Amino acid sequence: MSEELTLSVEGGVAVLTLNRPERLNALTHDMLGALLTHLGQLAQDPAIGCVVLTGAGRAFCSGGDVRVQAAAVGKSAQSPEQRTDRLRASMEASRLLRDMPKPTIAMVNGVAAGAGMSLALACDLRVAGEATRMTTAFAKVGLSGDYGGTYFLTRLVGPAKARELYLTAEILDASRLLALGLVTRVVPDASLIGETMALANQFADGPRVAYRYIKRNIRTAEEGSLSDTLDSEAFGMLRCRESADHAEAAAAFVEKRAPVFTGR
Repeated sequence: MSEELTLSVEGGVAVLTLNRPERLNALTHDMLGALLTHLGQLAQDPAIGCVVLTGAGRAFCSGGDVRVQAAAVGKSAQSPEQRTDRLRASMEASRLLRDMPKPTIAMVNGVAAGAGMSLALACDLRVAGEATRMTTAFAKVGLSGDYGGTYFLTRLVGPAKARELYLTAEILDASRLLALGLVTRVVPDASLIGETMALANQFADGPRVAYRYIKRNIRTAEEGSLSDTLDSEAFGMLRCRESADHAEAAAAFVEKRAPVFTGR
């Protein structure tokens, strides 16, 4: 495991921590490689019911390391096509965060800028501390954006607001992020870990089969037609009705008790 990314597991919750606090968790090749590996493994691990992404220290992620980028200008031996392929491969992290069949939560502490904001937006939910600040940032360093930020932002706030936020690179505080719907909730900084982990454990203990198909339905609704969505919903409902989780929930409802889900 790269020391620049740590993984901890407690119960059914996996916490991935970007771990370059001295650089505000700016992304590196090694960090992204480790992130891709772990996300792929966690997506398939039946013991994990929720994945939390966060940053060490006083930032979530400041995006790409501009110092490294500046030093590398004009020095790569790779062709533009090779560099494009390498970047595109690393950007799969955002797709994995969105598409994995279990809930993902960004626990946003402090700054989330550029690709850091993109990774936070790729998660299903974002719990933010009061000190959280987000910005697309790219235009300020002469870049256009990556890691799916334009995709996620456009779907969350609409194309007009997404254009504004990318072109101006406005810094958004926690209250503005909440008003725009870019974070799920804002909590006191001292409560951020506790509040996020309580939500993550709720998902880990919940009906995992249903969560899988809820995410599938929403993804279909984002990208497909009404007919595609109805097809997805019909398939998901039939699959869930056959699950042990549904049988347990129905029995618990009749017996007036809390259900105990097994993820099957």
